Amino acid sequence: MDIGFIGMGVMGRPMAANLVAAGHRLTVHRDTPSTRDVLGTSVRYAASAAEATRDAEVVILMLPDTPDVEAVMRGADGVLGALRPGTLVIDMSSIAPATEQQLADEVRRAGGSYLDAPVSGGEIGAREGTLSIMVGGEPEDVDRARPILDVLGSRISHIGAVGAGQTAKIANQIVVGMTIEAVAEAMRLVEAAGVDPVAVHSALMGGFASSRVLEVHGPRMIKREFEPGFRIRLHRKDMGLATEAAAQLDVSLPGASLVHRLMETAVEAGLGDHDHSALRLVDDASS
Repeated sequence: MDIGFIGMGVMGRPMAANLVAAGHRLTVHRDTPSTRDVLGTSVRYAASAAEATRDAEVVILMLPDTPDVEAVMRGADGVLGALRPGTLVIDMSSIAPATEQQLADEVRRAGGSYLDAPVSGGEIGAREGTLSIMVGGEPEDVDRARPILDVLGSRISHIGAVGAGQTAKIANQIVVGMTIEAVAEAMRLVEAAGVDPVAVHSALMGGFASSRVLEVHGPRMIKREFEPGFRIRLHRKDMGLATEAAAQLDVSLPGASLVHRLMETAVEAGLGDHDHSALRLVDDASS
Protein backbone atom coordinates (compact mmCIF):
# COMPACT_ATOMS: atom_id res chain seq x y z
CA MET A 1 0.00 0.00 0.00
CA ASP A 2 0.93 3.65 -0.35
CA ILE A 3 1.09 4.86 3.25
CA GLY A 4 1.55 8.33 4.71
CA PHE A 5 3.11 8.00 8.16
CA ILE A 6 3.04 11.05 10.44
CA GLY A 7 5.00 10.89 13.69
CA MET A 8 8.63 9.80 13.65
CA GLY A 9 9.23 9.43 17.36
CA VAL A 10 10.56 6.54 19.45
CA MET A 11 7.61 4.36 18.41
CA GLY A 12 6.95 5.69 14.92
CA ARG A 13 10.41 5.11 13.48
CA PRO A 14 10.62 1.34 14.07
CA MET A 15 6.97 0.91 13.08
CA ALA A 16 7.68 2.65 9.77
CA ALA A 17 10.79 0.51 9.26
CA ASN A 18 8.73 -2.67 9.70
CA LEU A 19 6.18 -1.48 7.13
CA VAL A 20 8.94 -0.75 4.63
CA ALA A 21 10.45 -4.21 5.25
CA ALA A 22 7.02 -5.72 4.54
CA GLY A 23 6.94 -4.06 1.12
CA HIS A 24 4.73 -1.04 1.74
CA ARG A 25 5.62 2.31 0.16
CA LEU A 26 5.92 5.08 2.76
CA THR A 27 5.92 8.85 2.75
CA VAL A 28 6.88 10.06 6.21
CA HIS A 29 6.67 13.30 8.12
CA ARG A 30 9.01 14.47 9.71
CA ASP A 31 12.48 14.44 8.16
CA THR A 32 14.96 14.43 11.07
CA PRO A 33 18.46 13.00 11.59
CA SER A 34 17.00 10.30 13.85
CA THR A 35 14.50 9.33 11.16
CA ARG A 36 17.23 9.24 8.51
CA ASP A 37 19.34 7.01 10.76
CA VAL A 38 16.54 4.41 10.85
CA LEU A 39 14.86 4.76 7.45
CA GLY A 40 17.58 6.22 5.21
CA THR A 41 16.45 6.44 1.60
CA SER A 42 13.84 3.65 1.87
CA VAL A 43 11.02 6.22 2.23
CA ARG A 44 9.97 9.51 0.74
CA TYR A 45 10.13 12.49 3.10
CA ALA A 46 7.27 14.99 3.25
CA ALA A 47 7.59 18.60 4.35
CA SER A 48 4.07 18.62 5.84
CA ALA A 49 1.27 16.34 6.98
CA ALA A 50 -0.69 17.38 3.87
CA GLU A 51 2.12 16.24 1.60
CA ALA A 52 2.30 12.88 3.39
CA THR A 53 -1.47 12.49 2.92
CA ARG A 54 -1.97 13.62 -0.66
CA ASP A 55 -1.11 10.38 -2.50
CA ALA A 56 -1.76 7.93 0.32
CA GLU A 57 -4.26 5.09 0.44
CA VAL A 58 -3.77 4.94 4.21
CA VAL A 59 -2.55 7.63 6.61
CA ILE A 60 -1.10 6.54 9.98
CA LEU A 61 -0.71 8.93 12.91
CA MET A 62 1.65 8.13 15.79
CA LEU A 63 1.79 11.33 17.85
CA PRO A 64 2.30 12.20 21.54
CA ASP A 65 -0.98 13.79 22.66
CA THR A 66 -4.50 14.92 21.77
CA PRO A 67 -3.50 18.50 20.76
CA ASP A 68 -0.80 17.11 18.44
CA VAL A 69 -3.31 14.90 16.63
CA GLU A 70 -5.81 17.75 16.37
CA ALA A 71 -3.16 20.09 14.94
CA VAL A 72 -1.97 17.55 12.37
CA MET A 73 -5.51 16.69 11.32
CA ARG A 74 -7.09 20.14 11.29
CA GLY A 75 -4.22 22.59 10.93
CA ALA A 76 -2.87 24.41 7.91
CA ASP A 77 -1.13 21.83 5.69
CA GLY A 78 -2.93 19.15 7.71
CA VAL A 79 -4.44 15.81 6.83
CA LEU A 80 -8.07 16.89 6.39
CA GLY A 81 -7.19 19.52 3.81
CA ALA A 82 -5.37 16.98 1.63
CA LEU A 83 -7.49 13.88 2.18
CA ARG A 84 -8.67 12.06 -0.94
CA PRO A 85 -12.04 10.27 -0.94
CA GLY A 86 -11.55 6.68 0.10
CA THR A 87 -8.44 7.27 2.19
CA LEU A 88 -8.28 5.38 5.48
CA VAL A 89 -6.89 7.28 8.48
CA ILE A 90 -5.52 5.15 11.34
CA ASP A 91 -4.70 7.03 14.52
CA MET A 92 -2.30 4.90 16.56
CA SER A 93 -1.64 7.66 19.09
CA SER A 94 -3.07 7.54 22.61
CA ILE A 95 -5.57 10.38 22.95
CA ALA A 96 -9.03 11.22 24.29
CA PRO A 97 -11.81 8.92 22.99
CA ALA A 98 -14.19 11.85 22.43
CA THR A 99 -11.65 13.56 20.18
CA GLU A 100 -11.31 10.40 18.09
CA GLN A 101 -15.07 10.35 17.56
CA GLN A 102 -15.06 13.99 16.45
CA LEU A 103 -12.17 13.45 14.05
CA ALA A 104 -13.80 10.32 12.64
CA ASP A 105 -16.91 12.37 11.81
CA GLU A 106 -14.77 15.00 10.06
CA VAL A 107 -12.90 12.37 8.04
CA ARG A 108 -16.15 10.72 6.98
CA ARG A 109 -17.52 14.09 5.81
CA ALA A 110 -14.38 14.42 3.69
CA GLY A 111 -15.07 11.03 2.12
CA GLY A 112 -12.58 8.95 4.11
CA SER A 113 -12.68 6.26 6.78
CA TYR A 114 -11.24 6.28 10.28
CA LEU A 115 -9.89 3.88 12.89
CA ASP A 116 -8.45 4.55 16.31
CA ALA A 117 -5.81 1.91 16.98
CA PRO A 118 -3.64 2.75 20.01
CA VAL A 119 -0.88 0.32 20.90
CA SER A 120 0.81 -1.27 23.88
CA GLY A 121 4.24 -2.87 23.97
CA GLY A 122 6.63 0.07 24.02
CA GLU A 123 9.70 0.56 21.86
CA ILE A 124 10.56 -3.15 22.10
CA GLY A 125 7.17 -4.13 20.69
CA ALA A 126 7.39 -1.46 17.98
CA ARG A 127 10.82 -2.67 16.92
CA GLU A 128 9.92 -6.37 16.97
CA GLY A 129 6.46 -5.96 15.42
CA THR A 130 4.79 -7.49 18.47
CA LEU A 131 2.58 -4.62 19.60
CA SER A 132 -0.86 -5.20 21.06
CA ILE A 133 -3.20 -3.05 18.97
CA MET A 134 -6.65 -2.06 20.25
CA VAL A 135 -8.89 -1.00 17.37
CA GLY A 136 -12.06 1.04 17.22
CA GLY A 137 -14.03 1.44 13.98
CA GLU A 138 -16.18 -0.28 11.37
CA PRO A 139 -15.42 -3.97 10.68
CA GLU A 140 -14.81 -3.37 6.97
CA ASP A 141 -12.21 -0.70 7.80
CA VAL A 142 -10.51 -3.04 10.25
CA ASP A 143 -10.34 -5.70 7.52
CA ARG A 144 -8.83 -3.18 5.13
CA ALA A 145 -6.20 -2.22 7.70
CA ARG A 146 -5.23 -5.84 8.50
CA PRO A 147 -2.24 -6.02 6.12
CA ILE A 148 -0.77 -3.06 8.01
CA LEU A 149 -1.78 -3.97 11.54
CA ASP A 150 -0.51 -7.55 11.16
CA VAL A 151 2.95 -6.18 10.36
CA LEU A 152 3.00 -3.94 13.40
CA GLY A 153 1.44 -6.17 16.04
CA SER A 154 1.08 -9.74 17.20
CA ARG A 155 -2.34 -9.20 18.84
CA ILE A 156 -4.97 -7.21 16.95
CA SER A 157 -8.19 -6.72 18.93
CA HIS A 158 -11.26 -5.08 17.40
CA ILE A 159 -12.87 -3.56 20.49
CA GLY A 160 -15.88 -1.76 19.02
CA ALA A 161 -16.80 1.56 17.41
CA VAL A 162 -14.39 4.49 17.01
CA GLY A 163 -13.22 5.56 20.47
CA ALA A 164 -13.43 2.06 21.92
CA GLY A 165 -9.79 1.43 21.09
CA GLN A 166 -8.76 4.46 23.12
CA THR A 167 -10.91 3.35 26.05
CA ALA A 168 -9.16 -0.03 25.98
CA LYS A 169 -5.77 1.72 25.86
CA ILE A 170 -6.67 3.85 28.88
CA ALA A 171 -7.57 0.64 30.73
CA ASN A 172 -4.23 -0.82 29.67
CA GLN A 173 -2.34 2.20 30.96
CA ILE A 174 -4.12 2.03 34.31
CA VAL A 175 -3.00 -1.59 34.74
CA VAL A 176 0.56 -0.88 33.57
CA GLY A 177 0.93 2.30 35.64
CA MET A 178 -0.38 0.75 38.82
CA THR A 179 1.77 -2.34 38.31
CA ILE A 180 4.88 -0.20 37.83
CA GLU A 181 4.10 1.53 41.11
CA ALA A 182 3.55 -1.86 42.79
CA VAL A 183 6.95 -3.10 41.56
CA ALA A 184 8.59 0.19 42.59
CA GLU A 185 7.19 -0.08 46.12
CA ALA A 186 8.24 -3.73 46.37
CA MET A 187 11.80 -2.89 45.30
CA ARG A 188 11.88 0.07 47.68
CA LEU A 189 10.92 -2.18 50.60
CA VAL A 190 13.38 -4.92 49.65
CA GLU A 191 16.31 -2.53 49.34
CA ALA A 192 15.43 -0.74 52.59
CA ALA A 193 15.46 -4.14 54.33
CA GLY A 194 18.95 -4.88 52.99
CA VAL A 195 17.74 -7.92 51.03
CA ASP A 196 19.20 -8.75 47.60
CA PRO A 197 16.71 -7.28 45.06
CA VAL A 198 18.02 -9.50 42.25
CA ALA A 199 17.23 -12.62 44.27
CA VAL A 200 13.79 -11.27 45.19
CA HIS A 201 13.06 -10.40 41.57
CA SER A 202 13.94 -13.94 40.50
CA ALA A 203 11.70 -15.39 43.20
CA LEU A 204 8.76 -13.16 42.29
CA MET A 205 9.04 -14.09 38.62
CA GLY A 206 8.31 -17.69 39.60
CA GLY A 207 5.13 -16.90 41.49
CA PHE A 208 1.75 -15.22 41.20
CA ALA A 209 3.37 -11.75 41.18
CA SER A 210 5.03 -12.49 37.85
CA SER A 211 4.15 -10.02 35.09
CA ARG A 212 5.61 -8.44 31.98
CA VAL A 213 6.10 -5.22 33.98
CA LEU A 214 8.03 -7.06 36.69
CA GLU A 215 10.08 -8.92 34.07
CA VAL A 216 11.11 -5.85 32.08
CA HIS A 217 11.05 -3.00 34.59
CA GLY A 218 12.21 -4.80 37.73
CA PRO A 219 15.80 -5.05 36.43
CA ARG A 220 15.69 -1.43 35.26
CA MET A 221 14.74 -0.32 38.76
CA ILE A 222 17.42 -2.49 40.36
CA LYS A 223 20.14 -1.23 38.00
CA ARG A 224 18.79 2.36 37.95
CA GLU A 225 18.83 2.28 34.14
CA PHE A 226 15.98 4.41 32.82
CA GLU A 227 16.69 4.96 29.12
CA PRO A 228 13.25 5.63 27.66
CA GLY A 229 11.25 2.88 26.05
CA PHE A 230 8.12 4.82 27.01
CA ARG A 231 8.67 8.21 28.59
CA ILE A 232 7.12 8.92 31.96
CA ARG A 233 5.69 12.23 30.70
CA LEU A 234 3.68 10.32 28.09
CA HIS A 235 2.39 7.82 30.62
CA ARG A 236 1.50 10.77 32.87
CA LYS A 237 -0.59 12.05 29.97
CA ASP A 238 -2.35 8.69 29.63
CA MET A 239 -3.12 8.57 33.36
CA GLY A 240 -4.58 12.04 32.95
CA LEU A 241 -6.86 10.66 30.23
CA ALA A 242 -7.94 8.00 32.73
CA THR A 243 -8.82 10.54 35.41
CA GLU A 244 -10.65 12.71 32.87
CA ALA A 245 -12.68 9.72 31.65
CA ALA A 246 -13.46 8.76 35.26
CA ALA A 247 -14.77 12.26 35.95
CA GLN A 248 -16.92 12.25 32.81
CA LEU A 249 -18.37 8.83 33.63
CA ASP A 250 -18.66 9.49 37.39
CA VAL A 251 -16.45 6.47 38.16
CA SER A 252 -14.05 6.29 41.12
CA LEU A 253 -10.47 5.34 40.18
CA PRO A 254 -8.48 6.00 43.37
CA GLY A 255 -5.44 3.92 42.39
CA ALA A 256 -5.19 5.50 38.95
CA SER A 257 -5.54 8.96 40.49
CA LEU A 258 -2.68 8.22 42.89
CA VAL A 259 -0.38 6.99 40.12
CA HIS A 260 -1.27 10.07 38.06
CA ARG A 261 -0.19 12.29 40.95
CA LEU A 262 3.05 10.31 41.39
CA MET A 263 3.84 10.70 37.71
CA GLU A 264 3.12 14.42 37.96
CA THR A 265 5.66 14.52 40.80
CA ALA A 266 8.20 12.64 38.66
CA VAL A 267 7.78 15.08 35.77
CA GLU A 268 8.11 18.06 38.12
CA ALA A 269 11.32 16.48 39.45
CA GLY A 270 12.82 16.48 35.95
CA LEU A 271 12.21 12.81 35.18
CA GLY A 272 9.76 13.34 32.33
CA ASP A 273 12.06 12.01 29.61
CA HIS A 274 13.10 8.96 31.63
CA ASP A 275 11.41 5.61 31.10
CA HIS A 276 8.17 5.23 33.07
CA SER A 277 9.94 2.70 35.29
CA ALA A 278 11.68 5.76 36.78
CA LEU A 279 8.60 6.00 38.98
CA ARG A 280 10.89 4.01 41.28
CA LEU A 281 12.77 7.28 41.93
CA VAL A 282 9.72 9.01 43.41
CA ASP A 283 10.26 8.31 47.10
CA ASP A 284 7.69 7.86 49.84
CA ALA A 285 7.97 11.46 51.05
CA SER A 286 6.94 12.88 47.65
CA SER A 287 3.91 10.60 47.45
